[in-house]
Amino acid sequence: MAWFGLGKNRSALGRFLDTSGITQQEVSKKSGVPHSTISEWCDGSKRTRPIRRTALKVLRAIKELTGEAKEYEDFWA
Repeated sequence: MAWFGLGKNRSALGRFLDTSGITQQEVSKKSGVPHSTISEWCDGSKRTRPIRRTALKVLRAIKELTGEAKEYEDFWA
């Protein structure tokens, strides 16, 4: 059973992963970005943003996992 985002503040990235049914672990494994970093970016109470090089790894992983092409500004505007 998945409890995606239950009672948590979520960023745009976190909400997207929740609605897409993708786990942070899947994105971490596919992108090579540490799970703790992905988790921080999904936390809506924090205002951290990745450098573009790292974000591109995550965006490529999201495209592979969902088939949807996303831009940096979609999650970290």
